[in-house]
Parts: sequence; structure tokens; C-alpha cells
Amino acid sequence: MKGHLKRYFITGLLVIIPIWGTYLVLSTLLKFLEGFLGDFLKNFDRFYVPGMGIASLIILIFLTGFFATNYIGRKVVSSWESLMTKVPLVRNVYTVIKHVVDTVSLQGKDQFRGVVLVEFPRKGTYSMGFVTGITKGEVQDITEEKVLNVFIPTTPNPTTGYFVFVPEGDVMQLSMSVEDGMKMIISGGLYTPANAGILEQIRKKDTNVKDKETFTSLPGHKG
Repeated sequence: MKGHLKRYFITGLLVIIPIWGTYLVLSTLLKFLEGFLGDFLKNFDRFYVPGMGIASLIILIFLTGFFATNYIGRKVVSSWESLMTKVPLVRNVYTVIKHVVDTVSLQGKDQFRGVVLVEFPRKGTYSMGFVTGITKGEVQDITEEKVLNVFIPTTPNPTTGYFVFVPEGDVMQLSMSVEDGMKMIISGGLYTPANAGILEQIRKKDTNVKDKETFTSLPGHKG
């Protein structure tokens, strides 16, 4: 009975905490956004109604995004970022925030051509990575077989990692999306896509493993 009560209590916490946390974050964020431009608009518009601050900020963000995606805008943004990285103290704060935003938004994921599994950092140990292209030039010329460019991010900060050249025959293609792969890496495996099929990929690749029971004994496996 005591065990059941404990399980019910923990399950309840796991359900309520994310809901309550989401409410607190959104509530605080909306209040901040409204106050950010709302107080300013009150001084100029006698017809001000609650919500105009949020609406104005959303429009401003869209206009900024539109400007930043054209040629001139990209040049301005690039110059601004270059300036921020040269200012003492500001440089440290700006770089950290920029990395966090890039990680959350998965900036640059469109450059990845798929999620793969490779034996790294040693044979028998598998790491998840992203194919960034087909190796060309000098590296490909001196290798005996076709190799791929693979970026292996670190956990929980995928903005750093390892860049390796892997023979195409040693790369196992996964069916999950780049976004799901990135989520799995950031969470350290706590998030797993429903149809990832990683263990199946390992079985097909490593046919010489003598004791395949080691895979079926992993938590969550439904052999």
C-alpha cells in the first residue's frame, strides 16, 4: 500500500510540475512583454487597450526577422555580432546567450542531411551524429573508400562536438528527424523518438556480436 501511494504521489508530481511550470513561465513572459512596450504606448495613444504591447512587440519581431533575412539585413546583423564579440564583458554575455538561443532554436539544423550512428570514439561504442556532406578534396583523394562528413555533438550542449570523416559503409542511417536527434542529444537520452529503432540498427550492423542479449536487456527495449 505504501509503495502504491508513493508511486501515485510521484506520478502526480510529474504531471503537475510541467503544467504549473509552463503556466508560470508563460504568465511571467506575457506580463513582461506587455510591460515592455505597453507602458511606452500608453503615453502616445489614448485608445490604448491591454494587449497592444504584446501585439506591437510581435510585429516588431516579425519586421526584424524580415529585415535580417535579406542581403542588407544579413550584413548588418553580421557586423553587429562581430562588434558584440569585440566588446569586453559584453562579449561574454552575448556569446553565452547566442549559444543558448541557437541551441534551443536548433539553428543550422537545415544544413544536416540526416541522423546517423557511427562507432565513436572506439569500436563497439556508438555515437549519434549528423551528416553534413560528402567528403571532397584532399581528404577524399587520400582515402581508399568514399567517406562522409559527420558532426558528433556533445551532450547537453550540441553547439560543440567532434567533426569526423567516416567511411560510407560504416555509417548507419537512422529514420528519426534531425530535430528529434538533436532533442535526444540535448536530453542525454531522456527523450527518445517513438520510432527511433536504434537497437535494430545496431543489430543489423554488428552481426558478429556473440551475446546479443546485452541489447535486449536494456531498459525500455521491447524485443
